[in-house]
Amino acid sequence: MDPVGDLQSETQCSKPRGICLLHRIKSSDITFRTYQAIVLVLTFVSYASYHATRKLTSIVKSVLDPKESGQEFSGWAPFNNSDGTVMLGVIDVAFLSAYSIAMYFAGHLGDRIDLRILLSIGMVLTAVFTSLFGVGYWLDIHSFTYYLVVQLLAGVFQSTGWPSVLAVMGNWFGKNRRGLIMGIWNANTSIGSIAGSLIASALLKYSWAWSFAIPGILMGCLGVIVFLFLPVSPEAVGIRRDGDGQFRSQENNIIEETLIGGEAEVKEEAVGFMEAWRIPGVALFALCLFFSKLVAYTFLYWLPFYISHTAIDGQYLSNSTAGILSTLFDVGGVFGGILAGHISDRLNARATTAACFTYCAIPALLFYHTYGSLALSWNATHMFIVGVFVNGPYALITTAVSADLGAHSSLKRSSRAMATVTAIINGTGSIGAAIGPLLAGYVSTLSWGAVFGMLMVAAFMAGLPLTRLVVAEVAGKLDGASRPPA
Repeated sequence: MDPVGDLQSETQCSKPRGICLLHRIKSSDITFRTYQAIVLVLTFVSYASYHATRKLTSIVKSVLDPKESGQEFSGWAPFNNSDGTVMLGVIDVAFLSAYSIAMYFAGHLGDRIDLRILLSIGMVLTAVFTSLFGVGYWLDIHSFTYYLVVQLLAGVFQSTGWPSVLAVMGNWFGKNRRGLIMGIWNANTSIGSIAGSLIASALLKYSWAWSFAIPGILMGCLGVIVFLFLPVSPEAVGIRRDGDGQFRSQENNIIEETLIGGEAEVKEEAVGFMEAWRIPGVALFALCLFFSKLVAYTFLYWLPFYISHTAIDGQYLSNSTAGILSTLFDVGGVFGGILAGHISDRLNARATTAACFTYCAIPALLFYHTYGSLALSWNATHMFIVGVFVNGPYALITTAVSADLGAHSSLKRSSRAMATVTAIINGTGSIGAAIGPLLAGYVSTLSWGAVFGMLMVAAFMAGLPLTRLVVAEVAGKLDGASRPPA
């Protein structure tokens, strides 16, 4: 029996409409690998769009609050006064606070409702509130409350993204080379930030409103495409697991291992929120991500502002140039995520890899602040290195580690914990992401040196929670090496 084709007439309405259309157009059945490719592409571009819209406020900060940047802009009330920098920091923390709190609920929902519906609705509504921020320019709105509320609601709907896309990836891809695959796939965050920076920077010459409106429109269109085409699991398109808990082809060949491995069937009960917290390693990695995202998101929201307000080789860069230059941090993040994933696969040591990267971020931050203003080339090189070590552990924990823990052997009653565990780890990290930009807004009024000092302390604190896991991993490696071969 063909597990896909035979269900076409029986369960066609249960499949995404776009998949049904592909079945009609395609003379032969869609293969398992084709479905995996669709999932890879759609989850990649959908979460890239989330990160692109998240980057926009950092690009327009120097236009809204241009003081001391050497630019010709007069700013935009209420941000162009003495408290403008702090107000922009409050806007950031409002967004990220709403994002982190709503993430816990989004993950809980993700294990209980159709992930395709949750993701597509989240994308469309995120697009709406992203665009509404820019609409404030055309409607000549100067109320701080308006921009605050818009960012709060944008943060709520942004929270639907990560638990959904990672759970879908976990449904389609097993444990083999997960660190490398997820490391490459996690480039969606950096690619999204780069795209957001480039689009917003290019549109600044027309008005800062277009820097929000165009990315918002594009994301809304992608949300519709996700609704039409995303298969959230093999079962959703008629592919079934056999008695060994493995996906098999029509010729009875194993085509993909399951996430759980030994389970003979998929159980419908979703794991409870507190039960997910008790999974070994979840709390420790969540605390590590708290400090890692504090560092990463401070850069995400303040790096273009810092660059445009800092003389490099005696000259100030324009807002557009600063936004474009800041993308090198995200480029470094792409390499960092892939490198961390590959190393953790080879060593089979997620905690050790994450801890080493966070500790290496400390001197990288110091060198960037000390030598980045000497020349543009020095700034670019050190920014890239910072991106590698800051985003490497962040990417590893939010992808491979979350997927591993979502299928932990301690889960006896439920195989549906992926979205909940992902939300716990990433939601806790997002609390740090909210605190970092807010603190940067206040601390930067003292000096940028104080901001970098804060970030170095946070990088050190990120490694500490993993100490017990690192010791256990190293001890296991040494014990294994000391045993004689069988």
